[in-house]
Amino acid sequence: MKNLAIVWLCLGLLGIAPALANAPLPTPQGPVLLRISGEIAKANSEGEAHFDRQMLQSLPQHQRCTTTPWTDGRIRYQGPLMRDLLAWVGAPIDGSMLATALDGFRAEIPLSDLVHHDVMLAIQQEGQPLAMRDLGPLFVLYPFDEKPELLNELIRFRSVWHLAGLHIHALEGRQ
Repeated sequence: MKNLAIVWLCLGLLGIAPALANAPLPTPQGPVLLRISGEIAKANSEGEAHFDRQMLQSLPQHQRCTTTPWTDGRIRYQGPLMRDLLAWVGAPIDGSMLATALDGFRAEIPLSDLVHHDVMLAIQQEGQPLAMRDLGPLFVLYPFDEKPELLNELIRFRSVWHLAGLHIHALEGRQ
């Protein structure tokens, strides 16, 4: 709990956490694109947080023009920062999340990545919803061009496309 309070304090300094902490988690009205389970404080469906496109677009949106190891040239992506999304569901920041793709691919991502890097949940490409053929509908996008040191095998493995679910794990003994 102490670490969660520190996270809220840090995000509060950015003006993000207070609005998210007080914002209710609505029920999706459209198709569910993302399910978040595990150690979260807010849920809207039997202990999980479900999100449709409109809910993800209601979070503060960020843009990033970047190259990736899987695409040609610089592409403009848009979406919320992953730390904003996890703040909305009241997830701890000390631990990890298991990201699962639609095809069953899974990658463990330390939550500290979300603090140290502006990891985005890309939901748009060049102003259009991210299509399946373009790594969508959701793509965990690290700031590769801003931080070239992230272009390594470990971070490429964590950059899950066709994202469908996140399962949050706090550090042992923490919540």
